[in-house]
Amino acid sequence: MKEASSVEITNAEWEIMRIVWTLGAATSKQISQVMAVKKNWKMATTKTLLGRLVTKNYLETTRQGRAFIYRPTVDEQATINQLLEADLRTICQMHTGRSLAEILRKFTFTKHDLQVMQDILQAKMADAPTELPCDCVPAELAPELDHDEQTCCR
Repeated sequence: MKEASSVEITNAEWEIMRIVWTLGAATSKQISQVMAVKKNWKMATTKTLLGRLVTKNYLETTRQGRAFIYRPTVDEQATINQLLEADLRTICQMHTGRSLAEILRKFTFTKHDLQVMQDILQAKMADAPTELPCDCVPAELAPELDHDEQTCCR
C-alpha cells in the first residue's frame, strides 16, 4: 500500500474511505448499505464518490462477477497523519499547542494512547522553547507588528 502524496479527500469521501479501510475490501453494494444507514445516502451518491476515489487513486477496483470490489491503495494512518499535519500547518504556530490541548480535552483516548502522548511530550520538554513566534506574516513585511512581544496572534 502506498502513502498518499497529499491528502485531497472531501468529508464525504472520508466516510467512504473509513468503511473501505475498516472492511479491507468491499463491494459498492456493501458500502452503499453502510452509507444508507449512516447518512441516508442513495446508491448513486455512494457510487459517484467511489468513482472519484478511484480517479484520485485512493481506491482500486476489481470486477468479481457482476460486483466491483474496492480496496484502499493508501495506508489509513499515514493518510490521517498527512491530513492532520496539513491542517495544523495552516494555522499560526502560536496556536498549535492550544489547539492540540483543546483536542485532548474534547476526545476520548485509551490509556495506551495517553501514555504514548505523555512519553512524547516528556521527551520534547527538554528542547521545547519558552515561546514560539508568530509565523503568519514575516517580520520584515509587517514591521509594525511586535513579533518579539508576540502581540500579532494573541
